[in-house]
Amino acid sequence: MKSLINTLLLLFVSLSLLGSEKEPIVYVFDLKAEIDPRTSRHVENALNEATSEEADYVVIDLDTYGGAVNDADHIRQLILDYPKPVFVYINKNAASAGALISIACDSIYMEKGANIGAATVVMGGSGEKAPDKYQSYMRSMMRSTAEANNRDPKIAEAMVDQDLVVEGVSKEGDVITFTTDEAIIHGFCEAEVNSISEILKRNNITDYEIKKYEPSSTENIINIFLNPAISSILILIILGGIYFELQSPGIGFPIAASITAGVLYLVPYYLSGMAANWELLIIGIGFILILLEVFVVPGFGVTGISGIILTIAGLTLVMLENDFLDFTFVPGAKIATALISVTAALLVGSSGMFFFGHKLLGSSLMKGVILENDMTADKGYTADFLVSSFVGSTGVTHSVLRPSGKVKIDNKVYDATSEGDFIGKDVPVEVVEQNGSSLRVREIV
Repeated sequence: MKSLINTLLLLFVSLSLLGSEKEPIVYVFDLKAEIDPRTSRHVENALNEATSEEADYVVIDLDTYGGAVNDADHIRQLILDYPKPVFVYINKNAASAGALISIACDSIYMEKGANIGAATVVMGGSGEKAPDKYQSYMRSMMRSTAEANNRDPKIAEAMVDQDLVVEGVSKEGDVITFTTDEAIIHGFCEAEVNSISEILKRNNITDYEIKKYEPSSTENIINIFLNPAISSILILIILGGIYFELQSPGIGFPIAASITAGVLYLVPYYLSGMAANWELLIIGIGFILILLEVFVVPGFGVTGISGIILTIAGLTLVMLENDFLDFTFVPGAKIATALISVTAALLVGSSGMFFFGHKLLGSSLMKGVILENDMTADKGYTADFLVSSFVGSTGVTHSVLRPSGKVKIDNKVYDATSEGDFIGKDVPVEVVEQNGSSLRVREIV
């Protein structure tokens, strides 16, 4: 009787444990774009979310022709270091950097008609084969990644180098690219499948829960601001805000709009990994030089021109995933797009300010923030007119004249304007005209 009770208790406990087992979680995310800092961030976010969801398996739905080697290397490391099994479903193409990422996965599955290989490193602009130092690095990564997952390292290396010959697989002059059947034969694909559910079935994963990674609202917003057209608009707002604040100092909202646009322009590029610290430093130095030209240095010369050049260069470089001015792997089309976006914004902004700036300052839109009241004598306003004649008197500039400012004559300070030229501080001047409470002066040469 006692043994029967023990048996029933054991059976009850076993059934309770079976009932408490949770369904395995399969986490799926797409990788169907050029490999660049944005896709690198996408994969990192997806794997982090898979970890937070306590996923038991990860499946990458992949279709890419490749991209930047450094970003592919980052993704490769993320996958190799991930503690749970990672399957890749090659849904058409795993070329170049895509092949490296696929080989990093624990298991590779391909649909009919898919391809993997052709991992030769090419130049971004011309598409020509990159120098051997880059090929050597890529060969090393392919070889070590294949070894980590018990795949033939020689075949992986021959996907990069056309001069490597693998007996029975490739001949000299050919870079290895496998079809689905060929990849299965040579151990670079576990099986041909038509869906992710078929992958799970082959691995005896049943009664599972699938969770699919969807970029957050923040990520979607960041991607919107990475659009070159949006970047051009933000540059226009940056320039326009600075211009209108200088025209009417103290208004506040133009410079606030400029700062906001600057943040919206730079932060998405920084978060996506495209904006390096040194690029932000270039932009900062450029802005400082422009401010020095406006408020400190008289005239318009080397300081202002240098500031404009640095600012344009920084804004352009931020849009390009270069490696400290190394554009080897940056496509020529991307360089052209970045240059066009920045220069177009500058040209349109400059032209708009020149032709329409004064109209906007006088428009109804600005009435709420610009003082319009006339301070006339009939309303009680008076001016402190200069009684004595100062024409012919000499003195020095008390501040920079741009062209207005202040001059010091006989140790007294007066409002003054130059004849149109910028005059620096502490420069000898002569009064050539007197008008009410203001003096017109010229530099004594």
